[in-house]
Amino acid sequence: MAANPARENKRATAKPAADNKSILEIDDDHKPGFDRAVTARLFAYLKPHRSGLLVAVMAMFFSVFANVASPPLIGWAIDEGIRRRDMSVLLAGVFIFIVLQLLGFLGFRIQLGKMAVIGQTIIRQLRDQLFDHVQYLSIGFFAEYEVGRLIARIISDVNVVREAVTFAAVGSIREVLMLFGIIISMLLINIPLTAVAFTVLVTLLLIANFWRIHARAAYLRVSDSNAKVYAELSEAFNGVRVTQAFARQRQNYDRFADDINMASRRANVRAALISGAFYPSVELIGGVATGALIFVGGTLALDEQITVGVLLAFILYIQQFFFPIRLLAQRYNLLQNVIASGYRIFKLMDFPVDIGDSVDADELPRIEGRVRFEDVSFRYIRDGELVLKNINLDVPPGATVAFVGHTGAGKTTLVKLIMRFYDATSGRVTVDGHDLRSVTQNSLRRQISVVPQDTHLFSGSVMDNIRYGRLAASDDEVVAAAQAVGAHSFISQMPDGYQSDIKEGGALLSTGQRQLIAFARALLADPRVLILDEATSNIDTQTERQIQTALEHLLQGRTSFVIAHRLSTITSADLIVVMDHGTIIEMGSHQELLDLEGVYHQLFTLA
Repeated sequence: MAANPARENKRATAKPAADNKSILEIDDDHKPGFDRAVTARLFAYLKPHRSGLLVAVMAMFFSVFANVASPPLIGWAIDEGIRRRDMSVLLAGVFIFIVLQLLGFLGFRIQLGKMAVIGQTIIRQLRDQLFDHVQYLSIGFFAEYEVGRLIARIISDVNVVREAVTFAAVGSIREVLMLFGIIISMLLINIPLTAVAFTVLVTLLLIANFWRIHARAAYLRVSDSNAKVYAELSEAFNGVRVTQAFARQRQNYDRFADDINMASRRANVRAALISGAFYPSVELIGGVATGALIFVGGTLALDEQITVGVLLAFILYIQQFFFPIRLLAQRYNLLQNVIASGYRIFKLMDFPVDIGDSVDADELPRIEGRVRFEDVSFRYIRDGELVLKNINLDVPPGATVAFVGHTGAGKTTLVKLIMRFYDATSGRVTVDGHDLRSVTQNSLRRQISVVPQDTHLFSGSVMDNIRYGRLAASDDEVVAAAQAVGAHSFISQMPDGYQSDIKEGGALLSTGQRQLIAFARALLADPRVLILDEATSNIDTQTERQIQTALEHLLQGRTSFVIAHRLSTITSADLIVVMDHGTIIEMGSHQELLDLEGVYHQLFTLA
């Protein structure tokens, strides 16, 4: 996909998320009603489709004309046929009526077809933009915003926009024109009968307004409840292993069935009951109006003030009359929904990429791997507690550095700063003298590989997953990387070897096997800096020894950062950094720290 200059500029100049409202307020701070800014942005998506819109509007006029012209045509055919006692007049009227109906059908078909294509094109554009933008949002965003909500935004809210484009954008104009056409035609034909129709119209408008007010709130509750269902399902299925391990199926079912899904049922039932009360009311009023017209019109016909054809035309108009009113009431609520959905979509789309490339960011050249922390402090939340405090560390190229310390000491936060998942609150992190904030993220991360504790594998083959960080790698290079970390043997025993489908998340593999594939993926990328974040914690001792032997050879010439609770795995590190509450309290080689008989000595002795 071609680069989007506006998008790149937005990333480059984005303000920190801390200057904006809470992430969770994206869904909560919209007030019902017309929103000029959201409407203008939604209409902007229609501008590239002006030619298609013009065709749809022209087709719509044919449809409106066919509907409005048909009743007086039928009335004329009946009146003239009876008066002249000429069957050919009736046949001519029927023929013209059929032609008009075909014209209306074609117009309506072209209108819906064109708007459906435009709607699907816009839905694709919105989803592309949302997917692209969300990928660049900070790790902190995903810590607060549930995956289920994101799916609801990209699926449900975008679908509301598509429905509005397909059925309401031109359809609402069609309904309004039909109403005006019917009213004008009725006035031209007979004023007394039009007065009867207007009396019914006022009643219908009052009912439609009552329904509109209650339906708006009901459909907003439906939208909110659906988003909560998405979020609950996403969390439940992602954590199914933990659920089964703790036998929590019954409790999770009760929570979903009694709370989340029941709330969704109540919201949808209320919306259905409101609609169920409105539509039969419209039908009832239509029947009353038809009866009133037959009575008044029949009286006028008996007095020979109108013809039977005129009465029939009015009855047909009354039957047509309620259809656009009913649709316009629906369109209004759809408009409310699309504005609310558009608001949520654009709030998400506009959410700042707080870790963005600066306007003058340079491409990072191939690095040697010297990493420096210069008086670095960091906090996750503005005005929150410092997680790192005045860190100073100089790592020469090719060195292996191990971070140890109790949980929460700040070890993982340090390596996140190296990856530039976050920016230092104060101080700076440099690679080969380049401040990470002065270079592009892509050029930085192309030269860094990370193996986290919780490995994520993607749907696809084993070969594709290992090649994920270096798409141009040959099959032989993939196999060589797998052999280097000891993954080749179990991969070869899989049904299709390296072409075996490992399913989403690698669910059919053991934890250790997934970790070995992640090692192969990281090593194949040929990084200058390698980060292992508890990467061997899920591997058995025998496999760990195999990997340690491979890493001794493969990590030569690379700067590596290792976080490990198993201190036996980092005794050969060039530098061991002991951390506590965000500060470095000890630093040195394994033997130097043992001789110091400080915190590291205690940790190693207790290990």
